[in-house]
Amino acid sequence: MRGGDVEAWQRLVDLYAPLIYHWCRQSRLRDEDAGDVVQEVFKSVLTSLDDFRSDRGAFRAWLRGITRHRIQDHFRGREGLPTAKGGTDAQRHLLQIPDTSDPSIATGSLDTDHGVWRRALEMVQAEFEARTWQAFWRVAVDGERPADIAGELGMTLHAVYKAKSRVLRRVRQELTDLETEAA
Repeated sequence: MRGGDVEAWQRLVDLYAPLIYHWCRQSRLRDEDAGDVVQEVFKSVLTSLDDFRSDRGAFRAWLRGITRHRIQDHFRGREGLPTAKGGTDAQRHLLQIPDTSDPSIATGSLDTDHGVWRRALEMVQAEFEARTWQAFWRVAVDGERPADIAGELGMTLHAVYKAKSRVLRRVRQELTDLETEAA
């Protein structure tokens, strides 16, 4: 992304925009304000990409820190303006957002992790044949027995395990590539 790879940037936005939006909504930003803050976060990512170093921590923790600061900027920008009903509650909630040095921020919650994984899965699904994808999905997501799936799909047991492995490896690669491209 530092080299201006538009495709890499689009993958980053596709994967992380919903997560950033989720963080904004957790901070009780209204929909339209959350959308604005998401844009500000990506603007900050673009301008501070050279500051990210993977040896200092996880990309998501860095991204979460930028998001937290943009949320704070949003609320600071509204100081002195008439507040709508619930504005004080939102401000109080903002003050309760944990510092990004907290290790639990890097791992995220189960819901947000699933959202990132789900979007990464959607991004790579078209790269696989339907039968490979179905074998992966039924084993990894639905929790079905590989032997049952092999018989139903006319595959060997080894092929079912290989399908699961190939898809998971590709999703992990997609996530790692995005973080590496950011570094």
